[in-house]
Amino acid sequence: MGAYQGEIDLDALAFLADTANGDARTALNALELAILTTDKGNDGKIHITLPVAEECIQKRALNYDKNGDNHYDTISAFIKSMRGSDPDAALYYLAKMIYAGEDPKFIARRIVICASEDVGNADPHALQVAVAAMQAVDFIGLPEGRIPLAQAVTYVACAPKSNAAYMGINKALEDVKNIRVSSVPPHLKDSSYGGSKEMGNGIGYLYAHNYPNHYVKQQYLPDELLGTKYYELSDNGVEKRIKEYMRRLKGDS
Repeated sequence: MGAYQGEIDLDALAFLADTANGDARTALNALELAILTTDKGNDGKIHITLPVAEECIQKRALNYDKNGDNHYDTISAFIKSMRGSDPDAALYYLAKMIYAGEDPKFIARRIVICASEDVGNADPHALQVAVAAMQAVDFIGLPEGRIPLAQAVTYVACAPKSNAAYMGINKALEDVKNIRVSSVPPHLKDSSYGGSKEMGNGIGYLYAHNYPNHYVKQQYLPDELLGTKYYELSDNGVEKRIKEYMRRLKGDS
């Protein structure tokens, strides 16, 4: 570059380094093309600007710093678009992240989390699709990995939504942290070891499979938490059917 009296702007240099993704040959080839196709300025030097670098590597620079605010803003918009049942917006933000060189495994993990947190049991298949996409991306990489990612994103975005499991575990964790519980109910304790039954362990336990519909009413929560509801079923998708089943089951017992 010195022989051609060339200078490169810092933003152009950073763009080439980031876009080359560790491949020195790609960066050098783009730089060589820039030198050979750019006219000298009034000062007699070849100035490699960001637009020149973009043209030579055939990729447009995005306002997307993997460690900056735009990275987090984009992933936030991506997740919220899936949660908000907008597959078009979700695909746009997916494309933006792929184009900017985001790690596809990072993207896949976000889809898996959304499938469980925001879809949950309203459509249990969403988690299966998301996990399958994550495994596929790990197996085939990019650029083909964009296809299973897009499939999972659109499935999750279009699926019925429920955050009941997510809210339930958060509430349960708060109670574990803040409520002092004496012990597990005696009839639920392990009675398999020597002397356990003499301590009252397992006495009075009712084996659900011995009863109609494989259900029998008995206490499972500790005394301090009796009546607490953690899993508040929604009326969406499969969860609505689960809710109706649980109502029938416990109403018939």
